[in-house]
Amino acid sequence: MKKDTKILKPIVIGRRLAELKHRLRQVAEAWTVDDYESYLDFYVHILPRIMDAERCTIYIIEMGTEKICSMFGTGIQKMQIQPPRKGSIAGEVISTGKGIIKNDMEQSEGFHTRVDAKTGFITQNSVCHPIKSLTGHGVTGAIQLLNRNSGPFMAEDLALLEEIADYLSTSIESIMLNQEILRISDQLNREYERRGRGFFLDTPFVAESAAIQEALSLVESVSNTPVSVLIQGENGTGKELIARMIHESSDRQDGPFVAVNCSAIPENLMESEFFGYEKGAFTGAEGQRKGRFEEAKAGTLFLDEIADMPPSIQPKFLRAIQESEGSRLGSNDVIAYDFRLLCASNKDLRTQLEKGAFREDLFFRLFSVEIRVPPLRDRAEDIIPMSTTFLEDICRLFDKKIAGFSPGVLKLFETYRWPGNVRQLRHEIERLVALTPPGETIKPDKCSPELLGTDTQRHDPELHLDSTLPNQVRDLEIRLIGSALKKTDGNRARAAKVLGITRQGLYKKLKRYEIA
Repeated sequence: MKKDTKILKPIVIGRRLAELKHRLRQVAEAWTVDDYESYLDFYVHILPRIMDAERCTIYIIEMGTEKICSMFGTGIQKMQIQPPRKGSIAGEVISTGKGIIKNDMEQSEGFHTRVDAKTGFITQNSVCHPIKSLTGHGVTGAIQLLNRNSGPFMAEDLALLEEIADYLSTSIESIMLNQEILRISDQLNREYERRGRGFFLDTPFVAESAAIQEALSLVESVSNTPVSVLIQGENGTGKELIARMIHESSDRQDGPFVAVNCSAIPENLMESEFFGYEKGAFTGAEGQRKGRFEEAKAGTLFLDEIADMPPSIQPKFLRAIQESEGSRLGSNDVIAYDFRLLCASNKDLRTQLEKGAFREDLFFRLFSVEIRVPPLRDRAEDIIPMSTTFLEDICRLFDKKIAGFSPGVLKLFETYRWPGNVRQLRHEIERLVALTPPGETIKPDKCSPELLGTDTQRHDPELHLDSTLPNQVRDLEIRLIGSALKKTDGNRARAAKVLGITRQGLYKKLKRYEIA
């Protein structure tokens, strides 16, 4: 079967984001990105005077694309010049990590002549030095001076530029990281929305238990009422599915459903994520972008993990939803918002309120109705029908025919605690379908170690007192056999010895319980 590389994207992006955060902690955090930009802009203007040159340009490597871009320069706009790695002085300096002095350039052809033709500037001589990372990530950019007024550039000019480049490295790295975090955060949210749209949408919502039926009754009650709703529940219980059901049953069903995971957005990007920005509002803002408030126009804005919203953004967020208006970063134009707000959290917001991690006024403004989605362990009646529904869905997705679950597997499903809830159950069935040969019945030995090796009775002795003694003995034997086979890497003779029974006795039990 062909591996779905799209499913791996969130993992790869998550690792890159973690690396970026680690690097960001390694550089100085005393200044904001705007401070760093002002600092570099100052150098661009003061260095030509100090070194008696006409122009100064600072280049950076754009993370993710490895393109070289002019970030700051005398008389040029950001990102206007993109010198190639080969055929340009800045490209050669960045590629080799060594400074270059070049005089009499008006007599030779090169990248500089193409730039001169566009700008009307005539390049005569140049001194250029790499800017190196403070955190061991090689060259991050370059600084270049053009046209020394009092003659050619000399070795002492290069030495001075090297010293200056060391001072610039902190600012350059901070700006680069901010730019890359913006890009990856956008990817994370797009991927989050994509996965959210595909998760469970082709699968009916199984609701046999009274606990989940009560939650669905509230969904029906609030769908056509324009109240804000908080959906509480553990990870993997289906909170976003509940939110989508509310949206699709409301009078806003034809509008967009915009889902945002608050825990996936770095704090310094929260404002631009929700309010949007204009071109040039900050480094990396290469174009105009709508915020989430605008994207949800005439629809529903769903905020997952709302408890993780940083305190610094909460006052601005509160004002936006109270006034139903706001402005993009870099603009004074007021934009009217029109969306219904649904929130979800796996944390108790009241506890967060008591801790001071969540504003009281925002707490009461965010929702009027609370819907609690019970964990899977509290809705045991749903496990078997949900499992068969998932099996049909996954077999169709994998284009594979499976005969069904053996009684032993269903018993394991019913007795396991499912800490990952519905999401974990679905992933377990995906694993079982992948490991079971076509046409065969799914057997307990194919179950994950978590299911085979966990003695749920040890943690909750009253969990199955309503079950008969023979059934409890059967369940216990299945778990013990599974644990012994796991411990002995499937060696049945050794497993029988661990269990203190004969091999023939073990074979009889394997056959009786349909354990392959």
